[in-house]
Amino acid sequence: MPLRAAVSTGRLAAVSTGRLAAVSTGRLAAVLAAALCALLLAGCAVGPSQRPPVAVRGEQLPASPPPTATEQPADPDALPRTEPVRGGPAFTDCTTEVLDGLAADGTPAPAGRELQVGCARLTVPADRSSPALGPARLGLTRVTTPGAAADLPALVVLGDVGSDGSARAAAGLATRLPDAVLERYQVIGMDRRGAGEDLLDCAPADARAALLDADPGGSDEAAMTALLERSRAIVQDCYLMLSGTLTSFRATTGADDVESLRSALGVARLNLLGIGDGADAAAAWAARNPDSVGRVVLDGPDDPTLDEPARTEAATVAAEAAFDAFATACTARPDCALGPDPRTTVRALVDRLEVTALPTGDGDAVTAGATLRALRATLSRPERWPELEAALAAADAGDPAGLVRILAPLGGPRGRFDADLATTCNDSRVRVSPGEAADLAGQWADRFGLFGVPAAQQLVACGPWPSGGPEPPASPQGENPPPVLVLGTAGDPRSPQTGAERTAERIGSGRVVRWQGAGTGAYPRTPCITEVVDRVLVDGRAPAEAVVCPP
Repeated sequence: MPLRAAVSTGRLAAVSTGRLAAVSTGRLAAVLAAALCALLLAGCAVGPSQRPPVAVRGEQLPASPPPTATEQPADPDALPRTEPVRGGPAFTDCTTEVLDGLAADGTPAPAGRELQVGCARLTVPADRSSPALGPARLGLTRVTTPGAAADLPALVVLGDVGSDGSARAAAGLATRLPDAVLERYQVIGMDRRGAGEDLLDCAPADARAALLDADPGGSDEAAMTALLERSRAIVQDCYLMLSGTLTSFRATTGADDVESLRSALGVARLNLLGIGDGADAAAAWAARNPDSVGRVVLDGPDDPTLDEPARTEAATVAAEAAFDAFATACTARPDCALGPDPRTTVRALVDRLEVTALPTGDGDAVTAGATLRALRATLSRPERWPELEAALAAADAGDPAGLVRILAPLGGPRGRFDADLATTCNDSRVRVSPGEAADLAGQWADRFGLFGVPAAQQLVACGPWPSGGPEPPASPQGENPPPVLVLGTAGDPRSPQTGAERTAERIGSGRVVRWQGAGTGAYPRTPCITEVVDRVLVDGRAPAEAVVCPP
């Protein structure tokens, strides 16, 4: 159930301030159809949405280049010194707005923690290789303790596209950070392309609904071909709306954006925390800009040595492991709402919804496909597992309200679906045909009881997208950066724990920490992880050897 409501036959086009202007794409599509098909078949190069210059919160480009990077310490475990911020946009106070939003989302600041939040935007090139495409603007959030100095060293947070945006993620993280980190840094979140204030919203509502609601029982070639056509409609509409900038929603562009922010802040070396696919972008930045690397933590990166379908297969193994961790946490209590065997309960619910979707009372319904999407998305956030448990149990009893609340920010109007799909497809180079996807669905349905068929359907959804570009180099170019801490979580539904190991090898100076927990983003959720990361961020010391942390 992707919550198709609130979309009229007049199409919606995104503009820079997040407002929507109604436009009719029917006549435009008719005029441009032939040229568009030719461009798509040619695998044309495209990039992010463009925004006309407007006066917004303190956006600013640096007037001069930042200072030259200092020499790396001779001690192999020592990290570069932190530097005061020397520039950047002027932040305007948005404390009440942001903290109230976090509280409404169930993540309020703990009692006794006072935070001050500022908001701004950063202007970056839409595509560094194509200056004619103009600028893009990304939301920034600066979080400090009240009265903190404006030139405190910056800790930049780059979050997962599937979240509400890095700027909001930074504020949520600041509510949980150790005091020593908040005293040392100003925490600056920068939105990824297509997320947060720059939300990507270009897919036709019916095509988006078809992918969100994809029947997990539809695993044959005909069903996969139907999904391919729906995805083709998304590519066509997004291409028309974004005026040739579609492929900039990807990790490498995120790496360029990080470098733009470093320059704007006026520092030679940047301290950075990347989470989920934000860690992928941060890893790309570190490999391409080793002299700009300060104290860097990559929390849950994907395996950079894999492409499709191996990458999706590895992520599906991880997602099934995350569900097992969720089920174990539930059954550890005597009142688990999903009974003694949550997997059997959930599988039976999905099977029933394949036959008859659960009406929501507004003409819509929760489908089996949407239920699995809500499940997998929420597994990444263990703090929301009680909510997920209750929502699944209520749906099993005939009440869809809990699942509706979970699904609304995923696939509803102004949801995260478009940016997540664009980033996933743009970051892969291999395209899978409907026949190949059907074969994989048959294999994965047996191996992965919940997420096997949806994973194969996700592969075919990327079929019409332009290729993700050339394969990245197998090893770093030039000198390695200073030691980079790489965290891998055993039950991360987004990526396998081996992603941390392969990322560390590719960077050349990675120090791996394996956490036997679950969810996306290990820091600062356990004392062991927190101690290791704080030694990096506060003390400037990387672990000399690999570390394993218990659940």
